Amino acid sequence: MEYKPITTKKIYEQVADSLLESLRNGTLKSGDKLDSVEVLAKNFKVGRSAIREALSALRAMGILEMRQGEGTYVRAFDASRFSLPVSVGLLMTPEDLRELLEVRKILEVGAAGSAAVTRTEEDLVLIKEALQNMEDAKGNGEIGDQADLAFHLALVKATHNQMLINLMNSVSEIMVQAMRETRKLLHTPEGTEQLLEEHRLILQGIESRDEAKAKEAMVTHLSNVEISLADYIR
Repeated sequence: MEYKPITTKKIYEQVADSLLESLRNGTLKSGDKLDSVEVLAKNFKVGRSAIREALSALRAMGILEMRQGEGTYVRAFDASRFSLPVSVGLLMTPEDLRELLEVRKILEVGAAGSAAVTRTEEDLVLIKEALQNMEDAKGNGEIGDQADLAFHLALVKATHNQMLINLMNSVSEIMVQAMRETRKLLHTPEGTEQLLEEHRLILQGIESRDEAKAKEAMVTHLSNVEISLADYIR
């Protein structure tokens, strides 16, 4: 029998599990406001990036919510949900991925077309910057995931439709998890280059104000993501 090696938990997972334990024992309750990233980092004696990742993981699980200009709060929750560690709670099921891809197609294809019409030069700067960061991150999956997400968020922001922006933000954390799964399967020079080229074509459609081209490029990109994940979501 072949066994998988045991891997140590990442720092952010340890932080997230500690926060979950505080929920389980009642130290943290629904509606409570968390300390700032700086205070949490000092108390846990870890870097701020680890705190941010832990908070992002818990937001993806629906446990925390970020309130613009106010901070991070504990959402109403069912304590029975927290019997597993955060590393297990974040594993996406095939059904989760299928539904996420459907949501992305509904939101992002239309958003790409809208962005081609409404984008400003400032919007293009942000989209191009995210694409450049994706190219610079070759070989660094974590940075690549964040840059990939930044590209899609900047694209939606270019629609200047606040409701659409809010909807996209609400699924952004779980999108990162799906992007990580996709990158694992495309972890070759050819796969990475294909991913970048798909994003370049989306940008070209938006930059040239070609609504049809932008939408077509987004459909192609998301369809290829679906194909890459086919064995998993089958």
